[in-house]
Amino acid sequence: MAKGKKSVYFCQNCGHEESKWLGQCPACGEWNSFVEERIDSGITRGSTVSSRSVRESVREADVVPLNEVNADNDVRCCTGIGELDRVLGGGIVPGSLVLVGGDPGIGKSTLLLQVCREMSAQRKVLYISGEESRAQIRLRANRMGVFPSGLLLLCETNLEIIRGVIERQKPDLVIIDSIQTMYSEEVGSAPGSVSQVREATHLLMQLAKGLNISIFIVGHVTKEGTVAGPRVLEHMVDTVLYFEGDRHASYRILRAVKNRFGSTNEIGVFEMRREGLSEVKNPSEYMLSGRPEHASGSVVACSIEGTRPILIEIQALVCHSNFGMPRRTAAGTDYNRVNLLMAVLEKRLGMALASSDAYVNIAGGIRMNEPAIDLGIVMAIVSSFRNRPVDEKTIVFGEVGLSGEVRAVSMPEQRVAEAKKLGFETCILPEVSLKMVRGIKGIRLVGVKNIGDAVAGI
Repeated sequence: MAKGKKSVYFCQNCGHEESKWLGQCPACGEWNSFVEERIDSGITRGSTVSSRSVRESVREADVVPLNEVNADNDVRCCTGIGELDRVLGGGIVPGSLVLVGGDPGIGKSTLLLQVCREMSAQRKVLYISGEESRAQIRLRANRMGVFPSGLLLLCETNLEIIRGVIERQKPDLVIIDSIQTMYSEEVGSAPGSVSQVREATHLLMQLAKGLNISIFIVGHVTKEGTVAGPRVLEHMVDTVLYFEGDRHASYRILRAVKNRFGSTNEIGVFEMRREGLSEVKNPSEYMLSGRPEHASGSVVACSIEGTRPILIEIQALVCHSNFGMPRRTAAGTDYNRVNLLMAVLEKRLGMALASSDAYVNIAGGIRMNEPAIDLGIVMAIVSSFRNRPVDEKTIVFGEVGLSGEVRAVSMPEQRVAEAKKLGFETCILPEVSLKMVRGIKGIRLVGVKNIGDAVAGI
C-alpha cells in the first residue's frame, strides 16, 4: 500500500482518536480538547507479523507461578534526599519510570539536579536536557555546590540519539528534562504533540524495563494543573509526582498522586533557598512559625498526611456583612465544607451567622481536606465571632457531623504525641478517642462529644 499523510484528531486529556474535530470528547467528556495531527496513513504488507513467529513467541514466553517470583524490598536506591525517598516509598526502584510535574519555576529541575548530585557519587547518572544548554546547567550547578565527576550531561532532543547514548553508557539513573521537548523522526508531528509525547514515553518505558534503568521524566503542566499531553502518559509511568505551592513563596510540597511501589498519601516538604531545595524535617514547626499571640480566630489543628502528623494554624475572620448576601471565602480547605460547618453552628448552637461575612484560611499556604480539621475550623469561627481568643497552648482535632457530634478520627496517638513534642499543654479531641491516648502523659486531654462541649470555654 502506498504511504500518505492524513489528519487525525487526538483528545489531549485521554488520547482518544477521531477522524474529525469534535467539541466534546466521547471517551472522557472533556470539552475543546481535540487537536489536529498529521500521521502516516499507509501500512506496508511486509511489516505484518506472521502467524508462525507469533506461535514461536508464545512457546518462548516465560510463565511462572506468582509464589515463585522473588520480590526483594532491599533493591531500592536511596536518593540522598529523605523527603523524596519518603514520597517514593523508601527510595528509587530500579527499572521504574517516574513522572515529575509542576508549575514553571516551582523547582522540578532543581530537585532532580540535587538528586543527580547525591547519587552520582556512588552511581552512574545521565542528565538529558532539551531546554537548557550545557552552560546554563553548569551555572545552576555552581549555585548548588560541588558535583562529583560521575554525573554525565547530554543536551539533545532526538529520541533516536538519546536511545543510542543510553544503550552505550548504561547509566543507573537517567533524567529527562523535559518530555515535551523530545521528538522522534518516525512521527511526523511537532515536538510536544500527543503523538510525540506518547511515542517518547513508550520508548523510555522500554529502555527502563529492558535495561533496568531508573528514569525520571519532567512534564510541563496545563493551566488546570495537570501534566500537558495525553492522559495515557500518566497511565504508562510507574509513579507520578506533583510539586505544589506558590512559586513566589519559600515552601514546596511534593505529593505522589500515583505510585506502584508505595503509598500515595505521603508528602515531602521543601524550602526553596538560593543554593536549592532544602528539606523541612519538621513541617509542623515550620507551618506554625510566626503565629500571632492572643488573637481571636486562630486555632491550631492536627492533620495526617500519610503517616506524618502535621500541625497547622487555622485562621477565621467573621464580621457583619454590609450587603444582602454575605461573602464566604476559604483558602487552603474546601469551600463547601466551611459552609456546611457554619450551617451546623447556626442550627445546633443558634449562632446568627447568616448575616456575617466569613473568611477561613490555613496559614502557610498548605491545602488540607482531611475531616479531622473540622473541629479546628468550627472553633476558629466561634472564636472570631465572639472575639475571644483560644489558648495558644491548645490543639484540637475531630470530625464534625451534621448533628453537631464530634466523631473519631484515625491515628489519634500520633497526633497527640506530635502536639506534646511541640510544647502544647491541652488537646481537645473526640471523647471516643480518649481510651486510645490514655498512655500519653504530660499533656491534658479533653474529650468532647459535640461542638457545644468544644466551644464552651470560648
